[in-house]
Amino acid sequence: MLNFQVCDRDLDEGTLKRYLEAEEIAVDTETMGLNPHRDRLCLVQLCNAAGEVTAVRIQKGQTQAPNLQHLLTAASALKIFHFARFDLATLRHHLNISVFPVFCTKIASKLARTYTTQHGLKALVQELENVELDKSAQSSDWGNPQNLSEEQLQYAANDVRYLIPLRHKLTSMLAREERYSIAQECFQCLPTLVTLDLLQYKDVFEH
Repeated sequence: MLNFQVCDRDLDEGTLKRYLEAEEIAVDTETMGLNPHRDRLCLVQLCNAAGEVTAVRIQKGQTQAPNLQHLLTAASALKIFHFARFDLATLRHHLNISVFPVFCTKIASKLARTYTTQHGLKALVQELENVELDKSAQSSDWGNPQNLSEEQLQYAANDVRYLIPLRHKLTSMLAREERYSIAQECFQCLPTLVTLDLLQYKDVFEH
């Protein structure tokens, strides 16, 4: 059974202390849409290697979460995302959190799993963890965090509970194919890409 906790507005001190002891933390966000300037942040999910999942409910208009900021900027723990570029932009825009250090399983998958074009979380978990995720709650209303359904909470938990084992398997694949260094360089570029995204540049590298 999944160990699941819900916090309002921020992590409590005991939960913060527990996560600060972790060497790696899976992170995800749920929002009202895909445009950080228009669509607000509703939920931030965390998971450690012990399988403890915490969802932080973010209220409309909220701009600070000091304990969450402390955790996500702590250099001692690697923060693992799937499609980090979006989550990093959302966290920076809404809560002024610049997350560091970061591992992105989507980038790692694209570099390591060049035998497929399927790099979504569902395909990745299906292949590497032999688990089929239920994504039916993906496109749902996250805007009332006090009344999230059991299906929404389970979906939110599943978005983080597999990221740590995925990171380990993808890291092994990257090392085997001699692509781990280029992956690290990609992760280090993410803050610049996020800045460009938030400034609403489409692609400054095209002709």
